[in-house]
Amino acid sequence: MPVAQALTRDISAVFRPNPSNPRENIFLNTTPATGYCQRYPEQCRASGMFSIMLPIAVNLTQPIQANHGDPRQGAMFKVPANWRPIQVTHSETGETEIVEVRWSGVGAQQRLPDGVGNLVGGEPNAAVAHRMLWGGAAWDEAPSPCRYSGLGFYSDVTYDFFWKTPSEGVCAKTAHYPIPRMSYYNMDFAYELRTPNPLKMSAGRYTGMLTYSIGPGQDVDLGDVMVPDDSALTLNFNLQVDHPLKVEVPPGGNRVELVPQEGWQAWLNSGRKPTRLLRDQRFHLSTSSRFKMQLECQYANGNTCAVSQAGSGHAVPVDISVSLPDGLTDAAGQPVNRRPLLRDGSGTELFQPGFYINRQAGTLHFEVARSGVEEMLDSGGKSYSGNVTVIWDSEV
Repeated sequence: MPVAQALTRDISAVFRPNPSNPRENIFLNTTPATGYCQRYPEQCRASGMFSIMLPIAVNLTQPIQANHGDPRQGAMFKVPANWRPIQVTHSETGETEIVEVRWSGVGAQQRLPDGVGNLVGGEPNAAVAHRMLWGGAAWDEAPSPCRYSGLGFYSDVTYDFFWKTPSEGVCAKTAHYPIPRMSYYNMDFAYELRTPNPLKMSAGRYTGMLTYSIGPGQDVDLGDVMVPDDSALTLNFNLQVDHPLKVEVPPGGNRVELVPQEGWQAWLNSGRKPTRLLRDQRFHLSTSSRFKMQLECQYANGNTCAVSQAGSGHAVPVDISVSLPDGLTDAAGQPVNRRPLLRDGSGTELFQPGFYINRQAGTLHFEVARSGVEEMLDSGGKSYSGNVTVIWDSEV
């Protein structure tokens, strides 16, 4: 076999959430199409195929005998049509995911330099001659398990073809006349991808590679008499994940005033002391990313924040919790409703979207409990305040 050449091709795909279709969480293949899918984009789009043309030439090393009994002594193709896994690795975090790829078709330009009409005894009609050469079936009529693709252009010396490969196996043609010279040019293969769930991946770039051997008995097997001038093909995979994480708070929403549930008027009018001070603050969230949440406090009280009385320094804890939009769950797959936010981040270590959350409403809940309210009233203080920072962090 020839020495392996450095034949490489890049396959790229990107995930960016689609606001108009938030449940479409798939990678978009951004690899430029060449070969079959460049000619027939609609057919490839319908079946999820992509194609790449390769500058590989395959030449006959010894004549093909008429009615040969061994498929390996004639024209045959066996390509890696079964799914193969490739590990891709995040360029910064080292996280790994699995991409799968399979060949779903193969083609080329077949060349018969002696002329197909001459090979079958001087038949002047090229279409008839090609059928005679292969026992009544035109070259583009693929042998099982391969399938006809719709592509077939021919002349007396060439035949452009493409065979679909729904399953892995030997697709062989038996010549009914001797063939002293034959070659394939511009080898062309179609492929399908299975990509991981981008919503469970960190933003950034993932890379990996897969090398196929080409030649007799190899991953891409063209029989024993048709030998390629390249003996290896390396596919470099590049997956880009772009996650938005955007939190929008209404104007003035960063100033939260805690008041009794029934308002201050009930106390002023009837002297009935408030039992709780609270306020719900709405926000809008857009994300396709995993994230975690935690607190930072101007005044800490154990694992939560506090508000403090100016002058005396007397402080009472503020219970803070969050309710997230539908479609977001915790690590156990449970919805997030009034989940406590704590300084150490416990209980909010992972929130996972099931689809792209596009500017959906969530709520931050702030509350001073009854015991804290009683302390505030007993102290005679009029004003308590404190800064609380709520953190949404996509570095999970």
